Parts: sequence; structure tokens; C-alpha cells
Amino acid sequence: MKVSENILYTGVDDLDIDLFESQYTVPEGMSYNSWVIIDQKIAIMDTADARKGQEWLRNIAAALDGRQPAYLVCHHMEPDHSALVAQAMALYPDMTLVCSQKASQMMRNFFPQADLQSRTLNVKEGDTLNLGSHTLHFIAAPMVHWPEVLMSYESSEKVLFAADGFGKFGALCNETDDWACEARRYYFNICGKYGAAVQTVLKKAAKLDIQAICPLHGPVLTGQKLATAISLYDTWSRYEAETDGVLVAYASIHGGTAAAAQRMAQILKEKGAPKVVVSDLSRDDLAEVIEDAFRYPRILCCAASYDAGVFPPMHDLLYHLQIKNYQKRTFGLLENGSWAPSAARTMRGIIETMKDCTIVEPVVTITSRMKDSDLPAMEALADALLKA
Repeated sequence: MKVSENILYTGVDDLDIDLFESQYTVPEGMSYNSWVIIDQKIAIMDTADARKGQEWLRNIAAALDGRQPAYLVCHHMEPDHSALVAQAMALYPDMTLVCSQKASQMMRNFFPQADLQSRTLNVKEGDTLNLGSHTLHFIAAPMVHWPEVLMSYESSEKVLFAADGFGKFGALCNETDDWACEARRYYFNICGKYGAAVQTVLKKAAKLDIQAICPLHGPVLTGQKLATAISLYDTWSRYEAETDGVLVAYASIHGGTAAAAQRMAQILKEKGAPKVVVSDLSRDDLAEVIEDAFRYPRILCCAASYDAGVFPPMHDLLYHLQIKNYQKRTFGLLENGSWAPSAARTMRGIIETMKDCTIVEPVVTITSRMKDSDLPAMEALADALLKA
């Protein structure tokens, strides 16, 4: 795959990986993207994960076709992109490593045996690197989503090398037209906490004439897909809801809370909710639930009481939302308890730490099993949630 006649793709697909970052299921695999810019001075743009080291080195050799690279640009130090830096520097002894000062410090931690400092060119916001007919303009992108991150804009072909920005789950060989689905799950679980930093980079990008975005995961974005991606990133990084609807998330031990959650979903649909998504927190992929929690403006949390608190699958969801800087959402609460209901109190305590989040009344309490006498309160909760 070529981005252009002079920007060659040298990345690799990983179809054997089961968990990305040891926590996210990736049934369609992952891509580790890398490029070579062919010019008077040749630049390799990032490396790959050590899992695919030999394949990446073969791709680099094929792209170089006997030529010697002048630079290796490292935009991001996370090991799925930088694991082969020391190996590549040893293989091409006249090559200069280009990275941020913070990345240079991290190099010593990741490659303690390699002497890279004497061959490193540290660059910062506003610096340029001339390759001949191509020029890289460096853009600082700290906390998208590590502190050392750089992006670079190649001005002759109008290409933005966006590090982990605009990335997605999935190998390129399994790519479909639906970019947003797995890009959304990727963004909220990996970059979601750092909306302010993403907004800063988007403001910088708005000043550039960008015709293609090359992320470190996922496809090259051009045309309408590029415009869609930028628009969605603006929405996501401002923590605004993307789609009107309600996420009903439940954590049930013996089925009583699950039945109440399903009935609440039915009531919400009957009252005109444009979209209702139901998630079983004990079984569904938590990363998918987090994606939906950010996608919709309302979330109904239904949970059993447990050890004077809340059933752990619900605690896990709320904890993950809390650390991802979840905000600007409306919550409804339904708890279940057979003798001393405690789930709502615990859920409220976590939610109240979240910025600009509202809990509507009434909070519904059922005891062991949903009864006809619970329905008026459940109806009232649905009304309050939809009016919020």
C-alpha cells in the first residue's frame, strides 16, 4: 500500500494478538503503521511492535530497495510503535533518530543497553526537518495520550502523521467502510481521558491544509472519511453525546436486577426513547460498554447490592468512567437489595465525583424481585431520565 508515489506504507498487521494493551479484545487484529518517505534524505516514520519485528524489517528493506535512510522519526514511545528503534538504529548506523526531548529520556528506559543519545536529534513544536522536496513540520501533542508525543505534517503532500490520534482497532486486511465503530471504542478507552489535549491538537490541525491523515493504527484517512473523523474527534473530545439515546447497564447476581433492567428498557422504548442499548456488565465487553456510555447522553445504572456496596461489575464500569474523565451526562439509578439496599448509595458516591453529571429522581429500589408495586416508580424514573 502506498500513501503516494513517495510515501510508502511499511507497517504490519497482527492477526494473532488476543488482547491489545493486555485488556482490549481485538477480534479483527491490529495494525502497527509505519511509512518510509523517499526523498534526497529518506525518513522512516515509526517502527512497530516487537511481535512483528521481522516482518517490519523486511518491509523496510523492500521500501528502501538498497538505499540508506537518513532519519528514523519516532512520534510516540509506546512499545507497539517504538519497540524496534534500537534494532533499526543498529541496522542502519548512519541514521539519525528524531524525537521529542521527553521521548529521548524514555529511550534510556526502554533501551538501556543502546547508546542512542549521540545519534538523536531532539525536535519540538514548530521545528522542521527538510528531506529535499518534502518537509516535516513538528507539532507537539502531549497527552494524546502520552506526554512525549509528536505529530508531524508533511507540507508538500499535505499529510498529517498523527501518532495514536485517529487510530482504531482492527488489522488493515480486515478493514471495512465503517471506520467509526472501532475508532470510537479505541478513542474512548485509550484517549478518552484526554479530551482537552485532543482539542488543543485539533485547533492546530485546523490551521493546516490536510489531505491525508496517517495514524499509527488503522487506515489512512482521506476525503469524506477524513472529514468525518475530524468531526467525530471534535465531538468526542468535547465530551458531547454523539447519538441521542439511553444506555441501560446492569449488574445482576441472580437475575432479579436483570429482569428489572430489561423492563426499564421496555418502558423507555414505549415512552419514545430514540435508542435504547442494554448491556450485561457481567458478560459484555466492558470496552464496548464504555464506548456506549460516551456515545449516548443518558445512562441508567441498575445494580444489585453487594457486601454493603455495589456488585463489582457495576463498580468496575463506574471506576473506568471516572478515570476516563466521564462528564456531561445524566444518570438514572435502580438498585436491588434483599435486606439492606446499598447499591444506589455507592453508585451515587462515584458519580458525584464526575464533572457535570446529574442523577435524576426518583432512585428506584426493588427488594429481591421486581413487583407490580415497583412499576409506578420505574415509570417515573423513565420519565425523568427522558426529560433531562
